[in-house]
Amino acid sequence: MSNEDKSKFIKGLQVALQKERATKRTYLALAKNESNEARRKALIGLSETEAGHAERWMTRLKELGAEVPPDGESLSERIWRWILIQSGTDNALQRLESNEDDDTEMYASLAESAPTDADRVSVNEVLHDEETHSGAFQRTGESPNTPVGPQAMLDIILHRESWHKRGGGWIGQAIYGANDGLGSVFGIVTGVAGATAGGPAVLIAGLAGMLASALSMGSGAYLATKTEREVQEAEMRREHHELQIHPEEEEEELALFYQLKGVPEDEAKMLASRLIAQPESALKTLGSEELGLSEQSFPNPWLEALSAMLSTALGAFIPIIPFFFASGYGAILASFTISTLAHFLIGASKTIVTGLSPWKSGAEMTIIGLGEALITYGLGLAFGQVVK
Repeated sequence: MSNEDKSKFIKGLQVALQKERATKRTYLALAKNESNEARRKALIGLSETEAGHAERWMTRLKELGAEVPPDGESLSERIWRWILIQSGTDNALQRLESNEDDDTEMYASLAESAPTDADRVSVNEVLHDEETHSGAFQRTGESPNTPVGPQAMLDIILHRESWHKRGGGWIGQAIYGANDGLGSVFGIVTGVAGATAGGPAVLIAGLAGMLASALSMGSGAYLATKTEREVQEAEMRREHHELQIHPEEEEEELALFYQLKGVPEDEAKMLASRLIAQPESALKTLGSEELGLSEQSFPNPWLEALSAMLSTALGAFIPIIPFFFASGYGAILASFTISTLAHFLIGASKTIVTGLSPWKSGAEMTIIGLGEALITYGLGLAFGQVVK
C-alpha cells in the first residue's frame, strides 16, 4: 500500500468516524424526546449501531497509527441538532435518512480505496447497515439491521406505525411564516418607496403590512390546524363508536394487523382478544394501527398560530428597520440590502424541512425577492407619477 493510498483511506475513516458520532448523538436526542416506548427503543438501537461503527473506525485508525479525532462537536453542530429535534421526529428522521443515503456513497467510495481485503469487508458491512437504516425509519421496535422485506413495505404503503405525522413542527411553520412576512412587506416597502422616494409613508405602510400579514398568517394557521385536529378527533370518535357497536369486527382487524406484522395467527388472536377487553387500550391501538393517529400527534392550533404570527411579524419587520432611522434613498438602499440578505438566509434555512441544498434554496428565494422588489419599485414609480 502506497503512502498516498494509506493517507486517503485514513482521511476517509476520520470523516466516517465523525459522521457516525454525530448521527449517534442525534438518535439519542430523538430517543430522549420520544414518549412512545417502542419508538424510543428503536431510536436507541439505531444509536447503538452508529456507536458500533464509530468504535470500529477508532480501532482501525489506531492500528494504522493514525490520529483519532476527539469526540467533540462545535457550537454550530449543537445548534443544528437542536433545530433538527425541534422540527419534529418525522422531519428529523427524513433528514437523517437523506444523510444515510449520502453516507452509503461515502462508504462505497471508501470500500474502493480500501488497502486490504479485510478493510474492504469491514467497510462493506457498515455500508450494508447504512443501506438498511432507511427501512428502520419506517418501522417501530424492529432491529435497525432488519432488511426491508415485502411486509415492511406493506406497512409503509398502508401508513402503519407512522412516526409523528406533521413534518417540520413549529420550526417549519416559523420558517414559512418568516418567508411570507418578508416577501409581502418587502414588496409593500419597495412599492411605496418607489412612489414616495422613501418618505415617511414607507414606515407607516410597512408597519401596517407587518400587522396585517402577522394576523392573517396567525389566524390562517389556527383555523387550518383546528380543522385538521377536528378531522382527526372525528376519526377517533368514529373508531370508538365502531369499537362499541362491532367489537368482534374490530378484534378481527387487530388480529389481522398483528398477523401482517409476522405474529403467528394464534398469538395474534390472543393479543387482539386481550386488547378488546380493555377499550381504552384497544382504541389507542386501533387509532395508531388503522389511522396512524394518536392523541399525542394531534396538532395544537394555538402553538401553530403563535409560531406563524410571530415569525411572520419578524420577517415582515426586517425591510422597515432602516426607515426608523433614516428616509430617502439611503434608507431604501439599506432596506434593499438587509432584505436581500434575509431572503437568502431564510431560503437557506428551508433545508431543515426540505433537505435541499441551502445554497440552491437561498439563491432561489433571493432571486424571487429581487424580482419582486424590482417589479413593485417600478410600479411604485409609475403610480407616483400618475398621482402627481
